[in-house]
Amino acid sequence: MTLVVLAAGMGSRYGGLKQLDPVGPSGEFIIDYSIYDAIKAGFDKVVFIIKEENLALFKKTVGNRIERHIKVEYVFQKLENINLKYQIPKERKKPWGTGHAVLSSKDSISDDGLFAVINADDFYGFDSFKFIADYLKTPKNTQKRYYCMAGFVLKNTLTENGHVARGICEIDENGFLINITERTKIMRNGSMIKFFEGEDGGTVIDENTIVSMNCWGFDISFFSSLETGFNDFLEKNKTDLTKCEYFLPFAVKESMDKGECIVKVLNTNAKWYGVTYKQDKEFVVSYIKQQVKKGVYTVNLWKI
Repeated sequence: MTLVVLAAGMGSRYGGLKQLDPVGPSGEFIIDYSIYDAIKAGFDKVVFIIKEENLALFKKTVGNRIERHIKVEYVFQKLENINLKYQIPKERKKPWGTGHAVLSSKDSISDDGLFAVINADDFYGFDSFKFIADYLKTPKNTQKRYYCMAGFVLKNTLTENGHVARGICEIDENGFLINITERTKIMRNGSMIKFFEGEDGGTVIDENTIVSMNCWGFDISFFSSLETGFNDFLEKNKTDLTKCEYFLPFAVKESMDKGECIVKVLNTNAKWYGVTYKQDKEFVVSYIKQQVKKGVYTVNLWKI
């Protein structure tokens, strides 16, 4: 199984390459703990999707210390990796979103065709990787494509330092995803949790709502959906390709709507830790210290 890590973003709100900001007692990054947990869950390869200019930095800081424990590969998400019939506007600087990023890893998945996708700057916990690994490896008695997603409780995924973006999930009685709606501005508002759109006063969301943190499980068949969906996206936006992005949750929803796949939501009560804002770092550092004290992680994760 392959762990695909989305690490091409620079973290504009955070103010730097937050994926490579130490949080562990021996200089570990958040991604170190995700890879460590993934290895324990049975993953044997990691693919970093990065910007080409960050290759040397990633190799020096992350790759060189984990390559003794897991196979490592680097994939570049490039702006020009699109259908040649579409012209990239001169104003366009950013790549084409997380759906396009995952598509960039098509030729790097292990032979078993099973892979998970995560963000480099989110701490998901061991259970998320274990649940996804077990589900992907379980035989399915159907021709339908079965994918999965780690579902987090909304109240466990917030920061006290500002708003966050989360995918609000609608789930059926059997635990399968019906719909996912991206809300880009969710935050605590007094005793309530609200999402905001425009200048309105916000809409209250139940704190126990299940949300997506971009922690997915797929098999190789998903790439055919991504290729079709991305080309449709380019065609739809061909008159203005300046800022539009093809997001992974949108790609999954499109595949669901076409009847190509079913997505199982694997709920976890784990608390999310991440560095959306610089002020978040101290909470992540404190949590890691607690986990080391409990024996979940060692003081020197890779014993280098």
